[in-house]
Amino acid sequence: MSARRPARRTARAAAVAALLAVSAVGCGDRGELEGAGATPTAVSPARLWPDLRPASSPAYPYAVATRETVKGITVPGDDIRKVDPADVVRAEIAAHPDDYGPKGAYHTTEERMGECRPGGVRARCPLLRAYYRDLTGDGRDDMTLGFRLYPTNQTAVRVYTVEKHRLVQVLADNDAIIGVELAGRALIERSPAGIAGYEYRTTWTWDQDRRAMVFSRDEFLRTGKGPHGRAPSPSVSGSAAPPPSATPSPSASPGASASGS
Repeated sequence: MSARRPARRTARAAAVAALLAVSAVGCGDRGELEGAGATPTAVSPARLWPDLRPASSPAYPYAVATRETVKGITVPGDDIRKVDPADVVRAEIAAHPDDYGPKGAYHTTEERMGECRPGGVRARCPLLRAYYRDLTGDGRDDMTLGFRLYPTNQTAVRVYTVEKHRLVQVLADNDAIIGVELAGRALIERSPAGIAGYEYRTTWTWDQDRRAMVFSRDEFLRTGKGPHGRAPSPSVSGSAAPPPSATPSPSASPGASASGS
């Protein structure tokens, strides 16, 4: 990409020179084009340490994809919009007592789920707004959920689809979240970095072979808020047409951190 930018500048300079030359014809000049200078030659990547012995195993495990059928949840008419997001979170809590039980890292989340019922204190409810968009490419809406993992500062990000009349979780990630975006059929998580003026952006996309949203891209970008900041580059390249909008749940709690694009 960087090798193309000087070429574009050269082309623009040549176009300007041509315009000036045409304008000069009326003043008696011959109007000949002038060279805009040499274009830098692209340099191919240099392979380092070609004799280095390849690693036989990854340095650390990373869950590139998760997939799990949600037990105890029915999907009326295979319409995921008819599924209660709070019931989905309660099903996860019940299925993972080591995480959400009295001694679990996220035990306060289970305690606060009672506030998500009618008459509860909505500000204490850990459940965020549900968003609906086709992320799997089957022509039907999928559901993106977020909920706070108290007492930590992490947020759970989940994506669910419907397969054979069952609710299936196809993405599960916990992180300290600045924001979540949907871009086309990709989900992008923004997380704080330890350096001022930067943030992490992680992209998840649907993988037909794994039947799950897979980790596809991780970036460390400027946010424009540091002492030498500037606007960051887009994390996912889109088409010229705008992506379909994500539709929020009408019954969702306010103050959601996820946003549709």
